[in-house]
Amino acid sequence: MNPYLEAARPRTLPAAVAPVLVGTAAAATPLTDVSFVRFVLALLVALALQVAVNYANDYFDGVRGVDTEARVGPRRAVASGLIAPGDMKRAIAASLLIAAVAGLALAALAGWELLLVGAAGMLAALGYSGGPRPYASAGLGELFVFVFFGLVATVGSAYAQDETITLIAVLAAIPMGCLATALLVVNNLRDIPTDREAGKVTLAVRLGDAGTRRLYVALVAVAFLLLPVLAVVTSDGWLLAPLLSVVVLWPGVATVRHPATSGPRLIQALEATAKGQLAYAVLFAAALANATGLTPTAAGLA
Repeated sequence: MNPYLEAARPRTLPAAVAPVLVGTAAAATPLTDVSFVRFVLALLVALALQVAVNYANDYFDGVRGVDTEARVGPRRAVASGLIAPGDMKRAIAASLLIAAVAGLALAALAGWELLLVGAAGMLAALGYSGGPRPYASAGLGELFVFVFFGLVATVGSAYAQDETITLIAVLAAIPMGCLATALLVVNNLRDIPTDREAGKVTLAVRLGDAGTRRLYVALVAVAFLLLPVLAVVTSDGWLLAPLLSVVVLWPGVATVRHPATSGPRLIQALEATAKGQLAYAVLFAAALANATGLTPTAAGLA
């Protein structure tokens, strides 16, 4: 596999795709046509920021010695020597540039206030692992993911379509944030031993093995428990459709719940969580589109 593609961590990219799908569908009311161009631009921003976060994490953990040979999981490009630190810094800059250009185009279409959101996202992406006091090492990484890959990405995608913030978009953003955060939690659960040894005090290190497993299960549970609330708010039972994604998510939940699982088994749980998140999002977006009256002929190009 190309080292830059490997360093982008494809397994985590559903965390960027899912909220854009759901947010776009949440904005699609009978009075608002969906803009394909705005959808693609929002998706490009989210993907570029996700890749930038992954590259930055690879770079900073590599140069700081956090990623060692004792770490279990996919190899890291900088730590393993696949990509030189200087080249990874340029890859981070390129990813942020793509996000900036796409964000600028989206802001020109939907409102310049989106530039502030984009700037905050870029700073947060760099601050996750970088700077003198990276907040991932302060136990705040999960909060960042919930806010930016849940609330901001979902509500922002809806806002990019109809230029307003609605209750349905905000409510839809919460389960998306929960599932994106669950993805990070299972990843950090796997890395507790090596992160602790390297002095990287993630939330998982603070909570410990058992507490982190409970947090993961709680996040997935909240994502499903919110569906009946949304069904009541919209008076549309189709919003219960994402419950079907439990079939995809359950292997990950079952693995994490078992206290003896570690290493490669948790990598499998990470994959199941990512697939489950995407399945949930696709079903959720389809249900929201049905609830808000979106039809294929409603799609515009501007």
